[in-house]
This record gives sequence, C-alpha cells and structure tokens, in this order.
Amino acid sequence: MADNIHNDLPDSSPTPEGEFFASIEHEIPPKIGPYKIESLLEKGGMSILYLGSHPQTQEPTTIKVLSPRYLSHPEAVHRFLNEAEIIGLANHPNIVKLFGHGEWDRGLYIAMEFIEGISLRQYILQNPMSLKRSLEFIIEIAYALCHLHTHGVIHRDLKPENILVTETGSIKLIDFGIAQLLSETNNPEESQKNRLIGTPIYMSPEQRESPENVSYPSDIYSLGIISYELVLGRLSYGQIHLSLMPKGLQKVLNKCLQPRPEDRYQDIVDFITDVTTYLNSATLNKEKKVGDQLSELSENLKQAQKILLPPLAPEWRGVDIGIDSFRGTTGNGPYYDFLEMPGGRYGILMGESSAKGAEGVIYTAIFRGMVRALYRMADKPKELVALLNDLLVKDCIDQIFTLNYLLLAPHENTYQYISCGFGNFWHLHQGIDRPEKITTENIALGIDSDTDFVETTRKWLPGDTLVLSSFPVSPVASADYRMITEKEILHAMDNNPFDSPQKQAENILRRTKIALYKNPPEKTMTLLCIQRP
Repeated sequence: MADNIHNDLPDSSPTPEGEFFASIEHEIPPKIGPYKIESLLEKGGMSILYLGSHPQTQEPTTIKVLSPRYLSHPEAVHRFLNEAEIIGLANHPNIVKLFGHGEWDRGLYIAMEFIEGISLRQYILQNPMSLKRSLEFIIEIAYALCHLHTHGVIHRDLKPENILVTETGSIKLIDFGIAQLLSETNNPEESQKNRLIGTPIYMSPEQRESPENVSYPSDIYSLGIISYELVLGRLSYGQIHLSLMPKGLQKVLNKCLQPRPEDRYQDIVDFITDVTTYLNSATLNKEKKVGDQLSELSENLKQAQKILLPPLAPEWRGVDIGIDSFRGTTGNGPYYDFLEMPGGRYGILMGESSAKGAEGVIYTAIFRGMVRALYRMADKPKELVALLNDLLVKDCIDQIFTLNYLLLAPHENTYQYISCGFGNFWHLHQGIDRPEKITTENIALGIDSDTDFVETTRKWLPGDTLVLSSFPVSPVASADYRMITEKEILHAMDNNPFDSPQKQAENILRRTKIALYKNPPEKTMTLLCIQRP
C-alpha cells in the first residue's frame, strides 16, 4: 500500500536527520497505542505497516503509522488524519474496517482490520477468471465505491494494488491515503502546484490536470480501466482496446472511459445497474470468453476443495478442536476429514495425493470417498490404512497418498496414531516445556500391497494438546517462513494458556501467515490443535 504523492513533499534523500529517522523506523516498537506489536508488515513511501493484536479481542490488526520524517510536514499529517476519518465513515463488507486511531509516543497511527488475501493485481496474474466471475468482482468493487460516494468520499487511487481478494474470494477496498471528501475546500495556491496525485495508468484525464478538483466520475473512470483488465484477464499497462471486450460490455466501458467527466456515468448506481443487467442477460452466455470453460472448471474445482477442507470443526464430547489454514494460490494441498466412530471414539485424517492441480483435487475426492466407505469397518488406524492401501495398489488410478490418521479415545485417556510418508504431529504434555514429535515409520499408500503398517498408542491426559499440521515444523529456527518451530508452538501456547484451541491454532500459524501474506505459497497450509478440556 505504497503512497502515491509526488512533487509536493520534502526530499527524502539521506541526511543526518534522515539517517536518524531511518534508524527509528527500523525498530519494531512493543506497543502502538493500546495495540501490542508483533512484527513489521511493510514500508511505504510515507507510512509503515505493523501487525498488532487487538487489546480486547486479540484479533490480528494492521497498524499504520506515519513515518517520523513526515511528522513536521503539515500536508502529510493532514492526509494521514484524513485517511483515518474516511475509513471511519465507511461501514461496508467490501471496505477495510477501522478499529481506532490516535497519537503514540512517535507520532500518529491508524488501526485497521488485518486482511488475509492477495491484491487484485496478483489475482489477475495468477488466476484464470470466467466472464461471469469477472463481472461479479466488478460489481463488488462498484458497491464499495457506491458506499464511499454516498458518504461524499472520492477514493482517487482506485487500482488493482489497492483492492484485495480475501481467502474467501470477496473484495476488500483499501488504502485511502489520498482519498478526498467532496466537501473539503482546497487552497487555490495548493491546487495550482505542479504535482501528481494517484497512479497514472488508472487516473482520469481531469485528475492528471487538477488532482485536487475531481468528483465521482473520476473514480468511475478508474473502475472502467480495472473492469477492462478483469474481463481481459490481464493487466492493460495503459493500452485499452474496447474491441477486445464482449459487445454487451463495450457500451458500458466506453461510457466509463470518456475523456470528459460530464460524458461519463455521473452516478455509480447507473453503472451497477448496467453491469448487473448484462450479467443476468442471455447475451452473457453468447459472449463468453474463449477460455471460459477452463476458467469455470478452475472455479468449480475451488468450490469442490471447500468440501475437502471443512472450515469448522465438529463438536465432539471430551474433545476441543481448532483449525486454521493459509490458502495457497492454487488451493491445492492436504485434505482433512473428521470421522465419528462407534464407542465414543473420533478420527482425524489428513492426507495428500501425489497428483497436482485439477487432477489432484479429483483424486483426493476419490480418496475421501474410499475413506468414508471404509472407516467404520476398521477398529484400529493400521486396519483402515491397510484397507486403503490395498484398494490404491489394485485400483487403476495409480496414485500414491501420504497421510496422518489420529484416532482419539477421550474416555480411555488415549489416542492411536499412524503416519504414512507424512509425519507432522506433536504432543504437548501439560507441564513439560518441549513438544514431543510423534511419528511412525510407514511408507506412503499405493506402493506395496504387502506392507505391514505400524501404529502407536499413547496416553492423552486432560490439559494435553495435540498439533497436527500439513507442513513441516522445525526443531530449530529456520530461514524458511513456511516452517514454524517447536519453540514457536510453545510460545503461542504459553502466551495464551487459557485460549481456546481455535485461538491457539491461529496464534501458531500467525508468523507464517505474516511472512507469506504478500507472496502466498501455492499449496494451502493447514494446522489443527486438539485439546482435552
């Protein structure tokens, strides 16, 4: 969320004073206002973003602070305070939420919700989108703009980098650093300065000429460029050819992109009406993009993956479960399932196919069906694993699967566990300061039908916590942020000993999410915390 203000701020080239400010900016403060700071997220031109935790809810919170070097610059301070005011005005599911703002010992801060997701720019570059899905995104962005315009706010920097696609696939509009209230009065001398405010590719002609004197049609122009890119399926880099658009949309986008603001849509509601009408028309099916079938298949597979990755844990007697995931860019990754057994026992299975992409999703769905058909026929984990292995070896799909299978018996204070080529499982005994890694040496399934599988049975007492993850946990510090350490697991537990398993799962995975939120991994990363209450 870099700031886009040029030619009107002090030179930031190195000076003794600048070096002093730089040294301050490299420090991570323990607290900003009432928010405990956990790590640095990002540095922009005029601001610094930290990850903090909300003092009441402990939820992850983005803390934006004005860089110390700009505290003496009145316009920078005004813009920063203005951003807080504008976010505070908004209350919309497609706009970042404000938690608070104020002064701290090093200046000014704004506390906002922490959004897990990627920028629309990244999304366009990485994901094929059908025409229908592109239009749905456009309408979500337009509704966010409608909310802003209703409150008299012009965004002035609408671009794919300032729009996030969340893990659930919804839109969030962010970065109001140069947004403007239409009721603001401008200093004529300031308005005449030769400066550029915004991002040129997405900027309306009138904003280039007089950035302080624009109205709602300027935002609609920017949305027209973004809409073109979404439907095109790639970034435009300033080159617009409306002949590449579906005929039913050409008139709409042409009206958005008129050079004179008075010739554009004057109200975003009219734009929403026209796009929605096209979305619901018979014309849409006739004008689908060449790659729409592939895009729709990709979107359908993502929906199917939600079945393989249930977001909510079951409510089992004598067992508390927390789940946290970091969705990868492809959505692929290990699936997990919850199995209720006779006699008050419960199974948790996590597995992964050797196939990748769409093929991997299909084979994983087949494997899930096998598990669901067989699990009640097996009394022990190794018996279920043997049945699955036999089917996979004999089946023509020729697939190899790795898995963890955990069978809980809370009424007996025990669990049984088996790992086959996949052993990311830890037992944290109450009162012991080091997690115990539990593994069994078994090959993956689908290789050898004559394999004798080995399982282990362990005591599981009230207060003990089990951690099951789809990615490695290192016994020592690692430079790979896709790995967390045993020490961090303990730290997350010790800092919040009375938290629910759900909160503890989120605490453990938080470091990895922070480190990778700008560049998510391809595969989804999942972590489960299981506790005896």
